Parts: sequence; C-alpha cells; structure tokens
Amino acid sequence: EKIEGTMNRILLAIVSALLVIRTSAFAPSRPSVPTYHHAALETQQNAIWDTVGSMYRNWGKKATASHILFRPSQFPEDEAKAKLVEIKDEIGNDPKKFAAAAREWSGCPSAKDGGSLGEFGPGMMVKNFDDVCFNEEVGVVHGPISTQFGEHLILITQRTGEDN
Repeated sequence: EKIEGTMNRILLAIVSALLVIRTSAFAPSRPSVPTYHHAALETQQNAIWDTVGSMYRNWGKKATASHILFRPSQFPEDEAKAKLVEIKDEIGNDPKKFAAAAREWSGCPSAKDGGSLGEFGPGMMVKNFDDVCFNEEVGVVHGPISTQFGEHLILITQRTGEDN
C-alpha cells in the first residue's frame, strides 16, 4: 500500500506538470526582456558610435547654442522647413531677433528662454544637432536641420576648448 500511494503521488505530479506545461504553451506571454529587431539594434549601435566619435573628436570642447524647433505635430516637414527658411531670412544672424522668433514659434520648452539650451558638451545632443554645434561657424544661424524631434534652426553663440 505504501508503494502504491507513493506511485500514485509521483504519477499525479507528472500528470500535473504535463498539464501545466501544455496549457501554458497556449497562454499569451510577454517577454520579460524587451525584444528588438535587427535594424533597431543596428541603429542603436550606430548612435552609440556617433556619440563616442563626437566625444573623441571634440574632447574638451563646450558649445552654447539656441534653437527654434518645429515639431512634426506643428507642421508637416516641408512646411516646417519653408517656414524656418522664412524666419532665418527675416532674422539674419541677430541673436535678439533669434530669441524673439524662438519665443514666438518654437515648439520646445526652451522657447520661454529665447530658445537657449545653455552650455553642453559633445555627444549630449542628437547627432545632426551635435554635428552643427561642434563643426559649424559660431554666431551664424544654421538650418533647417532635421532630427528625430523635428526641424531646427540653430544659433551657436559660443564654443570653447578649441585649438587656436
């Protein structure tokens, strides 16, 4: 009788385990770790290398810049670029006019500060923005520049740490 009871318990445990395994195969599951498609992983890896590359090339540099951002929700891309070109023509390279235009038009929270982003180092901004701020002429309005956030005009007001 003892052996038969033990055998019954073992058999019951095996049957229960099989039932749990079979029914869980049909249950919807969510992976506990996020899954990425190959293209998304490649894009993330490229972004990391772009950031590292910028930090290496621009080691010791700091930039101070302002921007006017048109988010995709404000205007379609073509309209945004056209409007930014119009604004750029109106303000020239005048920092006061740029700040006034940023207050009026920019879709970024920095608009309340005339578009000022303050001082930042290489790799702290998205690639296209970073490239402009650390490679283009200071005191000049650049753009329109496209990023994943929308279309920008960028005014680099200062850059330090450059070799003279």
